[in-house]
Amino acid sequence: MPDVLIADDHPLFRDALQRAVLAAVPFASVHCAENVDRLLSLIEQYPDAELLLLDLHMPGARGYSALAHIRGQFPGLPTIVVSGHENVAVARRALAHGASAYIPKSTPGEEIITAIRKVLDGDVWLPHQLVGGGMELKPDEAAVADRIATLTPQQFRVLTMIAEGLLNKQIAYDLGVSEATVKAHMTAIMRKLGVNNRTQVALAASHLAIDQEAMPSLPDDEEG
Repeated sequence: MPDVLIADDHPLFRDALQRAVLAAVPFASVHCAENVDRLLSLIEQYPDAELLLLDLHMPGARGYSALAHIRGQFPGLPTIVVSGHENVAVARRALAHGASAYIPKSTPGEEIITAIRKVLDGDVWLPHQLVGGGMELKPDEAAVADRIATLTPQQFRVLTMIAEGLLNKQIAYDLGVSEATVKAHMTAIMRKLGVNNRTQVALAASHLAIDQEAMPSLPDDEEG
């Protein structure tokens, strides 16, 4: 019985995706997550999952950051990106970051089923209205994606919390660890991203935002 993972924070759309998966793969065992933290736990729990359907916008993810991390840590897991964006450039960037398909949330159910089957067969899928020219990542974006891909799941959790503007004390509380542990993760994250402080960490992550808006400025005085 193949395991399929769905990560989306909207219950109604999550249910619709689950129905589409079961229509495409009747005997699939579907496991759902409403945020990236839960998704990472599911991936560890089901390491042989055959497919992931990933929403670009949900708690713990900003733009393509979760996609880049998951593709780096779990390259054998085919990933379909689902999103409210109906834009060729957004779709092409998702494929450039390693997605096997891009499904706008307005896509009819039958097309979603087709996309799931295509990806499980090893193909790449885009809706006809988004089929267009190729897409290459900007050098800075590609470099940041490669570095984020090297983070451990816990380091990625810390990264997303930094990008949301949380301080070490808040991160430690949310993760149930000590501030010293958070500082150790911070040191490792800065080393892997090639930056010197938490503001630069957040700015590096902003390269993976969909519209590449700046992340919130964070205090430089809490660097570790």
